[in-house]
Amino acid sequence: MKHLNKLFVVAFLALSLGLQAQDSNNPWALAFGVNGIDGARVSAASKVEDQFSQYFNVPNWSILPSVSYLNVSRHISGGFSVGLTGTVNRVSKFILPRVGKGDYPVVNPGDLSYYSGDFDIRYSFGRLYKFLEPSAHIGGGYTWLGSNSFGTANGGLGLNIWFTENLGLQLRSTYKHSFDDSRLTKPTHMQHFAGIVFNFGGSDRDNDGIYDKDDECPDDAGLKQFNGCPDSDGDGIANPKDECPELAGTAEFNGCPDTDGDGIPNHKDDCPEVKGLKQFNGCPDTDGDGIVDSKDKCPSVKGPKENNGCPWPDRDGDGVLDKDDKCPDVKGTKANNGCPEMNDEAVKKLKDFAKAIYFDTGKSTIKAESTATLEAIKGIMNEYSTAKFAVEGHTDSTGKAPKNLQLSKDRAAAVKTWLTSNGIDGSRLTSEGFGQDKPVADNKTAAGRSQNRRTEINVIK
Repeated sequence: MKHLNKLFVVAFLALSLGLQAQDSNNPWALAFGVNGIDGARVSAASKVEDQFSQYFNVPNWSILPSVSYLNVSRHISGGFSVGLTGTVNRVSKFILPRVGKGDYPVVNPGDLSYYSGDFDIRYSFGRLYKFLEPSAHIGGGYTWLGSNSFGTANGGLGLNIWFTENLGLQLRSTYKHSFDDSRLTKPTHMQHFAGIVFNFGGSDRDNDGIYDKDDECPDDAGLKQFNGCPDSDGDGIANPKDECPELAGTAEFNGCPDTDGDGIPNHKDDCPEVKGLKQFNGCPDTDGDGIVDSKDKCPSVKGPKENNGCPWPDRDGDGVLDKDDKCPDVKGTKANNGCPEMNDEAVKKLKDFAKAIYFDTGKSTIKAESTATLEAIKGIMNEYSTAKFAVEGHTDSTGKAPKNLQLSKDRAAAVKTWLTSNGIDGSRLTSEGFGQDKPVADNKTAAGRSQNRRTEINVIK
């Protein structure tokens, strides 16, 4: 018996190391302590009221001063559990039926050895005030009393008084009904129990006080309000639901911060420190030209994308943007693509100079005396550098028409050749001869024929 006590103490200490906090998560329960046999009072009395009238008459119980029972139970479902109980005792008090109205005699049947093994189904009514747990149980078992043994049908009540969530005091009473008529050797009797009970068997891998079966994050220590999951950044959003578990954020953005308050969380914001627009991933467009500031070379002034967000320049200030201005450094007109247009005076000078170009008679050779005139014409063309000109040759009606036509073409071409040879871009010039077909005066007079033999330079619009 001494060694049995030591065994129970060792078992208790070993199991205590694995105790967890919640009974509902610890399916196993172990109880051990002392048991008392009531001396078969319930079978000695003939009246029901007498059977239980001495229920708390402890002096009539047989009790070993040692650990004398062990109960192991397993939770099934809801409030139900099943258990096995083994007991050992020595019956030194046995109650005989009373004679007449006297007391029930108590005798020593001979310090009979007592062993029992019982199975029961227990129903817990739940914890009251968090520390009182009443229960009821039914079952059956087998008892060895002295040299006799017999089966019993059992039923009883119990009360656990919990000191902590899983460690408490167990009090139980079990009525054991014997179906044998030999009361003196196989009596119906009551057995009472008082001992220590604790629950165990739950698993809490991360030691956060929340059992694995209820822990959504069983390998990471967490908080009860998050079902065992951690909230590393303390923003009230559990890590598994937090897109930014290391940075405190808001529920609106799934736990991520929005430092600049532009409605775009930092991890999706290309400019997290500056308030911006969604279409630019959180970056600003200060001038509202549709080009994000980081790519806008003129972030404070509206400008087209083609010019990197800067307005097109107009260097000469003529109202024609440089990109469209064929004369970006000289004021011109929109009608002439930003280049200056020839005024009437310049056109008149050009026409007058053209009339003063002279050729050898019947030839397309320009006379030397016309060089100064051609230089003046070149100067006007350079002044209006984008203007285009048509050089036209005309003759009088003297001679044959085909010959006159060819001569007019050759003279116009000669003027064009001189100008291009002296720096005028050939793409700006055309030449054509019309012979005698476009007279400006009467060919019947010498004065008229003189006017019809002419060179014209016209501005091509």
